[in-house]
Amino acid sequence: MKNKIIAIVLILTLASLALSACQSKNAEPETLTVMTHDSFAASEDVIAAFEKENNVKLVFVKSGDAGAALNKAILTKSNPQADVFYGVDNTFLSRALSEGIFETYDSPLLAQIPDEFKVDSTDSALPVDYGDVCINYDKAYFSAHNLALPQSLADLTQPEYKGMLVVENPSTSSTGLAFLLATIAQYGPEQYLDYWKQLKENGLVVVDGWETAYYTNFSASSGKGAQPMVVSYASSPAVEVVYASTPVTDAPTASLVSTNMCFRQIEFVGILKGTKHEQLAQKFVDFMLSQQFQEDMPLQMFVYPVNPAAKLPDVFVKYSQTPEQPALLNPEEIAQNRDQWLNDWNEAILH
Repeated sequence: MKNKIIAIVLILTLASLALSACQSKNAEPETLTVMTHDSFAASEDVIAAFEKENNVKLVFVKSGDAGAALNKAILTKSNPQADVFYGVDNTFLSRALSEGIFETYDSPLLAQIPDEFKVDSTDSALPVDYGDVCINYDKAYFSAHNLALPQSLADLTQPEYKGMLVVENPSTSSTGLAFLLATIAQYGPEQYLDYWKQLKENGLVVVDGWETAYYTNFSASSGKGAQPMVVSYASSPAVEVVYASTPVTDAPTASLVSTNMCFRQIEFVGILKGTKHEQLAQKFVDFMLSQQFQEDMPLQMFVYPVNPAAKLPDVFVKYSQTPEQPALLNPEEIAQNRDQWLNDWNEAILH
């Protein structure tokens, strides 16, 4: 009798465990919401792999450019609309940190990331990728006119380049702001406006945004634009090859990458305070720093991975350029002076 009771208890226990495992396996996935800027992109199979491994449904909320997305995260910090925020860069980082929107998270994968990208010592905002805003030029134009390439920011003020450069308004464009910061890094806060006034006198063209600058004004993309130089990205030549309407064997553009001619943007991810899914959020941050996600980024968002273990696609290596000495400014200095620099620039250049 005793043996029968033991057997029955054992059977019931095993059945209970099996049922529990079945229910766990078939449990509805949790939802993890990730707020991003509009340029975020990732391969469907890469996202699906994370979802399957963690029994989670990822929801991405695109919220405008980096500045607009950060504003949304700050305005809703008392009632956060997401669990994770990706896309704040080093031009806005100090504002995000001073507003205290992120939880601290010392991801184990940070050990693999070079120190140059770890701008936030509190590990609230973790580096994910970087890219360089540079001046792109129309190779055919310079070749046809037998014109030497500018070797410095100062060269752009020379008469042989009159009317050849189009830039984005730094008040309305992140690329424009990055280029403005490059000139401040080169000339300092006291003299950068003098440089811009020289550019203006040399026929500088200013437009509101990157789309207009690149696809309307730039001669290499539209074939009709008047300017053979445009502020864009060092990865833009690779984009021209990957997305060419007909296959090409060479990029029609290249970048000017001399000292301080490019500004390095670093993008970060952070776990938003108030999340109800902190462990899942930590796993997603780890995922963004992992080799799998890092290797997916170059041909999705045309940025460089911060994890050196990530291999770059051949087309990216062949056609993208990396400046040896990009311009850099301390995020706190940017935060303290950005509005004043923009106001002064508007007054000097647009009025």
